[in-house]
Amino acid sequence: MAFLSSMNIIGSGLTAEQLRLDVVSENISNINTTRTEGGGAYRRKMVVFEAQDGRDSFRSIMASRSRASNAGYNTAGGVRVTEIAEDPSDLKLVYDPTHPDANGDGYVEMPNVTLVKEVTDAMAATQAYSAGVTALNSLKSVVNQALEIGR
Repeated sequence: MAFLSSMNIIGSGLTAEQLRLDVVSENISNINTTRTEGGGAYRRKMVVFEAQDGRDSFRSIMASRSRASNAGYNTAGGVRVTEIAEDPSDLKLVYDPTHPDANGDGYVEMPNVTLVKEVTDAMAATQAYSAGVTALNSLKSVVNQALEIGR
C-alpha cells in the first residue's frame, strides 16, 4: 500500500521539524546562560537532517521479489535527524567585571545564540511543518476519495 509509505515519509518530516523547533526553543531559553554543566557558556545547537531515499539495492530487490510479491517496499524514505551539533562559531565577549563568570580582564563569555537567527530558524521549521500537514491532509483526501470509488 503506497499511501502508507507516503504517510511514513510525511511523518518523518513532521517529526524532524518538531525536533528542530524544540532545539530552537532550547537555544532561545539559554540565550543568557554563561555557565553550563560542561563548563563555559552555552553553545547554540543545530539539527542536522539526512534524506532517506527509501531505495533498496538492485540485488536486494531481486532477492526479495523471488520470496514475496510485496517485499522490497518496506523502506519508505523521508528524512531523519543524524545529529544535534553544536555551533562552532565564537562565543561573544561582553565586558562586565561584576559578573560572577567574568575572567581576569572583566570579560564574560556569552552564548553564540542570536535571537534573529533563532526566530528565522523557527519560522522556517514552522513553514516546513505546515507544508507537511498540508501534504498529509491532501493524502487523506485522496485516500478518502479512493475509498468512495469502491462503494
